[in-house]
Amino acid sequence: MAKKKQEINPREYMELAISVMNQSIQEPREDKVSPKVGALLIKPDGTVESACRGELRHGDHAEFTLLERMNRSNPLDGSILFATLEPCAPGARKHPKLGCAERIVAARIKKVWIGIEDPDPAVDRKGIKYLLDSGVEVEMFDADLQDEIRKANKQFILEAEERAKKAKAEPIAIILSEKERGEPTADLKDLSSANLHAFIKKAKLNVELDTPQFNRIFTQLGLMENKDGKYLPTGLGLLLFGDRPQLTYPHALIRATFKTAGRGEDIDTIEGPLIEQADKIQSWYEARIGKQIDRSSSSRKTIYDYPLVVFREAIINAIVHRDYDIDGAPIYFEINDDAIIIKSPGEPVKPLKMEQIKRFNAPSLSRNPKIMYVFDQMELVEQRGLGFQTLKELPEKFDLPLPLVSYEEPYMVFTFPRTGDALKEVSSNEGVKSLTNEELKGYNWIRSQEEVATKNYADKFEYTQRTASRHLAKMLDLELIATNGESSKSPKLRYRAIE
Repeated sequence: MAKKKQEINPREYMELAISVMNQSIQEPREDKVSPKVGALLIKPDGTVESACRGELRHGDHAEFTLLERMNRSNPLDGSILFATLEPCAPGARKHPKLGCAERIVAARIKKVWIGIEDPDPAVDRKGIKYLLDSGVEVEMFDADLQDEIRKANKQFILEAEERAKKAKAEPIAIILSEKERGEPTADLKDLSSANLHAFIKKAKLNVELDTPQFNRIFTQLGLMENKDGKYLPTGLGLLLFGDRPQLTYPHALIRATFKTAGRGEDIDTIEGPLIEQADKIQSWYEARIGKQIDRSSSSRKTIYDYPLVVFREAIINAIVHRDYDIDGAPIYFEINDDAIIIKSPGEPVKPLKMEQIKRFNAPSLSRNPKIMYVFDQMELVEQRGLGFQTLKELPEKFDLPLPLVSYEEPYMVFTFPRTGDALKEVSSNEGVKSLTNEELKGYNWIRSQEEVATKNYADKFEYTQRTASRHLAKMLDLELIATNGESSKSPKLRYRAIE
């Protein structure tokens, strides 16, 4: 396929790449499913070409087909590439084959849009890191399109996660975190046998501790390292399964505070391996947050003053996605009369952007793929991408404000107002305090959207056009929202929240 385009609308090309992906040709083998992958190349002159997995030869990667078979003799400097699956990292393919990320860099492509991460936790995000380190600009597909790609590749992803449990060749040299290396001050005896057994059972590894097969699999998963013939836990292995990982990493904990007016402070420290911290902090939370008993049905149900499902999603995201290479920075968790506050060390992981997180539409991308993999196998996390969706549903599902998001070095800070009035108390924006409850709900909704028209606002809340216009005009005057620059009478006029 080839055509000319003058302007680039990323969403259009994401959808087109997915359409190409669905034309992928499966390899003629029964032992495993090959991925469906689509790649789209936009050249500087506007020419667009595409390729899918196996298009010209069984097993050929889409990027290889597009760059090497279709454009080997053509200069591609400054081109833009859309690929539905993370390009394979250096070392991911058997020597002497180059990884697709290496081919992209060699072709001097300036920007790559990537659908989803490689589902193999040993490779996940390493192709992305190689591109970024090589000066290539990277962005991710929209979250809803990521879900579409995952659904189309459901069986491949399941098989890739299973293959991660089997011994392979040498691990890929690209390091995402220093905690991927063997921890020289630790020993395998520092790991909890009970937690290792629980993981082996949940993940269906079918191995026994301290056997060659156990050593091979846990090395492949990046939880152990063979150092001069001796097996050591990696930093990740120690964090996940250590009896007391805080002896080596004293910052790998949660500082929890509960304070209400007139009752002082209740301070606690949540320690232990990461796979235990989620349940420990949940128990601490349940013991302190207000709750009532719902007797409206035959089975009694406990209703918490702030939804447990939202809290658990937020705190597990903090545990899984925080930056463990920042020494001296624990997770901070606070409950007070107005808000629940979570401070997680680390900037947004590249290529995610702060504005995407503030609008709760950030694509799915894990800072710590191997930690995410273990949590997934232990059934401690929900499906990828569900976290931001849970937060985005707060206004409609629970009649609660969206959280406030900020970065206060070195912390990502999520502040969850417990009521609409509490939002006015905790917000640093004076304009918010001037809104009525109805206007506040409208403003919350706009914060979760890219852009909205007056009609969108009116339809959403079943207001008249006049009422919707009055709300939006007030928010404009308070500098809570801005327009796209169109005139007030233009049908193209749109509004967006100012973050």
